[in-house]
Amino acid sequence: MWDTVWDACLDTLKVVPFIFIIYVLIELLEHKTSFSQDRERLQGDLAPLIGAATGIVPQCGFSVMAAKLYDKGLIRTGTLLAVFLATSDEALIILLSTGSHASAIVPLVAIKLAVAVLVGYAANLILPDSGYAAKSLVKEDVHAFSCGREHEGKSELELYLADPLLHSLKISLYLLIINIVLGCVIYFVGEDRIASLIIGGPYLQPLITSAIGLIPNCASSVIITQTYVNGFMTFGSCVAGLCANAGLGFVVLLKNTKKLGRNILLIAAIYAISVAVGIVINSVAVLMG
Repeated sequence: MWDTVWDACLDTLKVVPFIFIIYVLIELLEHKTSFSQDRERLQGDLAPLIGAATGIVPQCGFSVMAAKLYDKGLIRTGTLLAVFLATSDEALIILLSTGSHASAIVPLVAIKLAVAVLVGYAANLILPDSGYAAKSLVKEDVHAFSCGREHEGKSELELYLADPLLHSLKISLYLLIINIVLGCVIYFVGEDRIASLIIGGPYLQPLITSAIGLIPNCASSVIITQTYVNGFMTFGSCVAGLCANAGLGFVVLLKNTKKLGRNILLIAAIYAISVAVGIVINSVAVLMG
């Protein structure tokens, strides 16, 4: 039992330096990146494609900014959906830090990008978006920061050392807890029995993981990704959970109580799309043996 806890601590400590380095690089990227260089990019024909591409960046700041812009009528529904479906929060960071599962990044990103772009263009084609107006974007409205963290008034030491270190420790704590829990489950239940159950099977799993993905906290992406890394869920179920994982973007949407019905429908649509994607991937995997 204590060996399980000790192994979980060692496994977590091994990835902390890699997570920290990745967060430093993300801070450098965020400081130089604006969600939009001009209004045409977010309001033109390429908006869903650009929205999906920015959503792939491993953080939830772009989904927060997209939700704010959508509430102001500055972007269309399809662009918002593209950003949300492409967002994976901390997933890519965890996959990169594990090393052995880094190969999953390419298919994960490819699938999420394809789904985000297709849904984004389809939504813009089908939905009238009567509240949308091609207004001018204000520069201060379109900067994106991880998990809603602001950069204003901070020194470079805080931006590029303290913030990444604190965020790395936070994610590492989540990883440690998950590793201990999963390790104890394996210890008490046994690997063979777990392999035969795998949290509900390939068709029920996406329903569960997509629901977890809707939780507006970076912990949800950590839970989904680390559970996949530990072999407790299929790849399709992992994709489903991460498609639904738009982070704090959901919180921003739900703050607008005047359009609560519309926003709940958008979240329900993201959940349904995520579940469908997961089931399709798992079905293909079953057919291929």
